[in-house]
Amino acid sequence: MSENLTERHVVAIWRRLSLSGAELTSEEGEPLRIIYPGKPGDEPGADFQNAVISTSRGLVKGDIEVHVRSSHWRAHRHHRDPAYDRVILHVVMEHDAGAAATAASGRSIPTIALHRYIGPGRLSQPASAGLPCLKAARRLTAEDVGRCLDSAGEERWLAKAVAFGDDLGRTGPGQCLYQGVMKALGYSRNEHAFLELARRAPLRLLESVAAPSDEDCLARQQALLLGAAGLLPSQRCGQRHQPGDEWADELEGLWAESRLPGAMPPGSWHLFRVRPANFPVRRIAAVSHLLLRYRERGIFDGLMAAVVGTAAGEGPRRLEESLLVVTGGYWASHFDFGLQAETSGRGPGGHLKCGALIGQGRAAEMVVNIVLPFALAWGKLARPELAETALALYRRYPRLAANSVERHMNDQLGTGDVVNSARRQQGLLHIYYTRCIQGRCQGCPLEERRCPARPIGEAL
Repeated sequence: MSENLTERHVVAIWRRLSLSGAELTSEEGEPLRIIYPGKPGDEPGADFQNAVISTSRGLVKGDIEVHVRSSHWRAHRHHRDPAYDRVILHVVMEHDAGAAATAASGRSIPTIALHRYIGPGRLSQPASAGLPCLKAARRLTAEDVGRCLDSAGEERWLAKAVAFGDDLGRTGPGQCLYQGVMKALGYSRNEHAFLELARRAPLRLLESVAAPSDEDCLARQQALLLGAAGLLPSQRCGQRHQPGDEWADELEGLWAESRLPGAMPPGSWHLFRVRPANFPVRRIAAVSHLLLRYRERGIFDGLMAAVVGTAAGEGPRRLEESLLVVTGGYWASHFDFGLQAETSGRGPGGHLKCGALIGQGRAAEMVVNIVLPFALAWGKLARPELAETALALYRRYPRLAANSVERHMNDQLGTGDVVNSARRQQGLLHIYYTRCIQGRCQGCPLEERRCPARPIGEAL
């Protein structure tokens, strides 16, 4: 049966079955039902991520991997790959392995064999039977959907402000904002490492650096950051350090002079399958350039002034430019120490070129997810007019570049042109993280026949 099938065909069959609401039974004899089929994987690991299934043991959350034959699990060496440790269901066309797949941790993974569910009438149920919100925008008005997304987007954004408010009492405003910026530069894979770095190299230390020139200040701050991160060439096993790399040599010397205790240990950073332009070394270098930009007034005062300036009519680009970092220095031509490149796009022969250290898209995301919710939290404590400004800016902020979760949710809900602002994008993310991947379909406003006119959350 499976000789002429590709994995893509099996994935298509599984997607239809997983949305049908059908009662399933694993090859090990356990009844199963798919509550949420997950998002197609876009990172190393399983084919579908953040799925929810109902079992005799209750709800189980994790990933789903699809193969033509169950023997492919071991043939592809997934049983030794920690990237597949979150797999909760192994979907195959034919179960030829004779036993269930096992994760690297030794945990057994139930198997669904699709050949038992295909045939005349077996997949005839409507695809929406198991996912009530599927293509919700087709049965709700654009006004209804927009109101739901606005409300959800406000709820998600206000939760960020509350989190900043909790941190403000522990760290103070400057360090709190600095930690938020650092976390945003870490993306999902390195955000914890960037937060740890922010604690090891705190803002008060970096802003206290005394230097006779901007270039000297930049070098000293960069040395402190990269040295504390454990990412200087001398701290990394097998790192390429080209003879005559004067910038690397200078940073090594400045770090040695600092005599700061303990760098982060090897293995703190996820470097495998990270796009060269997003290497942590470059993002850390970007922080040093931001610190230099606000050397006179400090990063906290500088970014809060940008919020006020934007409110005065300069537009959202003013805020994004406050975080945009385009440099002509060492990092304009290096992805990492010893890894030189061109300066933009692709060069002759297909060589990658370096872009901005913080580009327009990342700067916009930092404004929406860090600067504005922080300004709301800080404003509520010290400057009510700043809180009002932050909320007003968020409510009219234009849409950002779509990420994989937003694209998945747009496909699932059919929202399309309705998602025309940053707030509505945040609404999609909020529904995904608080409803979909928690298996909480019941009560979701997009499951109902008509979105209720729920009030927007009170922020002030």
